[in-house]
Amino acid sequence: MSTGSGADSAPVRKPDTDTEAGTAPIRGTDTGPGAGEATYADADATPAASAHGERVERTEHPRAPRKGPLSEAANGPGTPKVSRASAKPEKNKGTFSSLAVRNYRLFFSGAIVSNTGTWMARITQDWLVLSITGSATAVGITTALQFLPMLLFGLYGGVLADRYPKRRILLVSQAALGVLGTTLAVLTLTGNVQVWHVYLIAFLLGMVTVVDNPARQAFVSEMVGPDQLRNAVSLNSANFQSARLVGPAVAGVLIATVGSGWAFLLNGLSFLAPIAGLLLMRTSELHKVERAPRGKGQLREGLRYVAGRPDLIWPIVLVGFIGTFGFNFPIWLTAFSEEIFHVGAGTYGFLNTLMAAGSLAGALLAARRGSTRLRMLVIAAVVFGALEIMAALSPSFWLFALLLVPIGMIGLTVNISANSAVQMATDPVMRGRVMSLYMMVFAGGTPIGAPLLGWVTDSFGPRIGFATGGLVSLLAAAVIGAILARSGGLKLSVGWHRGHPSVRFVPNGRTRPELVTAV
Repeated sequence: MSTGSGADSAPVRKPDTDTEAGTAPIRGTDTGPGAGEATYADADATPAASAHGERVERTEHPRAPRKGPLSEAANGPGTPKVSRASAKPEKNKGTFSSLAVRNYRLFFSGAIVSNTGTWMARITQDWLVLSITGSATAVGITTALQFLPMLLFGLYGGVLADRYPKRRILLVSQAALGVLGTTLAVLTLTGNVQVWHVYLIAFLLGMVTVVDNPARQAFVSEMVGPDQLRNAVSLNSANFQSARLVGPAVAGVLIATVGSGWAFLLNGLSFLAPIAGLLLMRTSELHKVERAPRGKGQLREGLRYVAGRPDLIWPIVLVGFIGTFGFNFPIWLTAFSEEIFHVGAGTYGFLNTLMAAGSLAGALLAARRGSTRLRMLVIAAVVFGALEIMAALSPSFWLFALLLVPIGMIGLTVNISANSAVQMATDPVMRGRVMSLYMMVFAGGTPIGAPLLGWVTDSFGPRIGFATGGLVSLLAAAVIGAILARSGGLKLSVGWHRGHPSVRFVPNGRTRPELVTAV
């Protein structure tokens, strides 16, 4: 779709088949102009599994040539061979290229408003619980209750996302989130709020998120298509991090001037923006994706699908380790502020702002990259763990503060690389279930990792607690990187290339084509 004024009026070519519309680049292959001409002969020679466990061949791209030299015995009838060299890598279309798509532009605009309201509500909710109980433990219980449903029921949300239209799911879930936010506002403004009200609403918010999260993640590909998927995922993260810079500051002003209730009310009303965006979308311009039929065993089918794909299971496992052990910054930043550097609440807010700024920069830089490779994910995870260890050992406040910027930047690079790699390697009909597993592992680990790392921090000090999170992240990245290389028949090559140090994975003679492409 063209940019500028023409973006709103120019029709989008309807996909010729459901397969074309919903098929994302397979196993991390580069996309872009020319890439659509290639078939999946190199990257996906193994037939995919159908919903009934049968082996079925992928439908070739409608524009692919009908004949080729590759034998039908190796790749199925009519599947031509196109050399990997002929598939052109995706060209950099610009940091904000996916915003040229009208439907995604509406989605993005609504998300800016609701994300800002969400961050306002998070800060206000913690402050309210602390004001009512005077207990930091109560604040932790509230957070755990909000994440617990994702851990317990996250996979079922993915089944629903694959079974029903995602736009319709999002209309219902966003409305439910708005009602819950408004309910808490009314209870607070009337002076009737009690801590069990906050607990209950936090749990219900988590239950809605179980369905909302996988539907929202998978809906991105339906709005922008495979060519712009990575850019759109990156811009979603940039959107969220921008709200993280603004929301807490606005909440602080509202709490100090008019009270917590008004912050909750603005959060509830903020969900009108994404609902309006969803209603204004042109459904004819969405990329059609085959929906999973209603049936038994769909949850087990999704788990088997991921378990049989090294290029899916290992990135998800890595994100699980980093999300559970490496992303406990509220614990560490609070402990360092109070026990190590002896600074006040204002400086604690400043540290959070530095990390949010780094995260925003990481998201925008990721939006400029045209491809996703698993080696980028592994290398970024190693660097992320090493930076956390360095920050834990920092002798001065300013060195610690400055390291938070690259930690935020690399942390977002890990998240975006894993998210886009998993989405692009997943068959569209399975994407909701796969992304629900991804989010369950990434966010659902919080009720486990936060108390554990909190105990380590309390027992052995903030430096040991922070360094432990970094060490677990680094070791997990190193081990999983070795597993991926071994699974793909690759070995690590360290040397010089054109006068510069080079670290590459090269074939060792026992390669698996799909992992060579992905890594």
